[in-house]
Amino acid sequence: PQLHLARRPDLRYGRPVKDVTSNNFGVLIAYLVPGATALWGLSSFSPSLRAWFASTPSDAPTISGFLYLTVASLAVGMTVTAIRWACVDVVHAATGLTAPDLDFSKLPGKVDAFNLLIEIHYRHYQFYSNMYVATAITGICHRIKLEPQCRLSWVDLAFVFVEAIFFLTSRDTLKKYHQRTQQLLPPMRDSHRSE
Repeated sequence: PQLHLARRPDLRYGRPVKDVTSNNFGVLIAYLVPGATALWGLSSFSPSLRAWFASTPSDAPTISGFLYLTVASLAVGMTVTAIRWACVDVVHAATGLTAPDLDFSKLPGKVDAFNLLIEIHYRHYQFYSNMYVATAITGICHRIKLEPQCRLSWVDLAFVFVEAIFFLTSRDTLKKYHQRTQQLLPPMRDSHRSE
C-alpha cells in the first residue's frame, strides 16, 4: 500500500510535528529557558553565541544557529541543574527544607497523581531554582564585561531583586512539592507504624 503523507496535516516530512504540551513543557521551563538565559550571559564573550541570539532581520539566526542554540541551551541547562544541586539544594536542606523519606511501596495506583505533582510543583521548582543559578551566571558575566566601571547601576539592583524572587519562589514551590508528596505517599516512618 502506498503511504499518502500529504493528506495528514499533522505530518511534515513523514514525521509527526510535536507541539508544546504538558508532556514536554516541564523540560522546556526546567532546562531550556535557564540554559538559554545562562548562554545569553555568556554571549558577551563569544561572537558565535551572539550570532545565535541575533535579533535583527539582517542578522537573524539560521536554522543551524537555532538548532545549535537549542542543543546548547539544553546542555547548559543540565549544567545549571548540576550547579543548582550542589548549591541551592544544599542551602534549602541546610535551612530545614529537606526531602521527606517517602514510602514508594505505596506508589502503585498513584503514579498519575505523583507525576502530576512533579509537573505542577517540582518542574516549577526546577525552573525557579535553575533561573536563580542562570541569572547569577548572567549577572556575573555582565559585571565582568563592565569591569572598568565599578559603579552600581539600576541593573545591579534589578539583578538582586530578581535573584531574591527566584530564590524565595524556588523555596516555596519545593516546600509545596514536599507537602503534597507527603500527602500522597506517607513518609516511611509513618507508614511502618500503621502496619
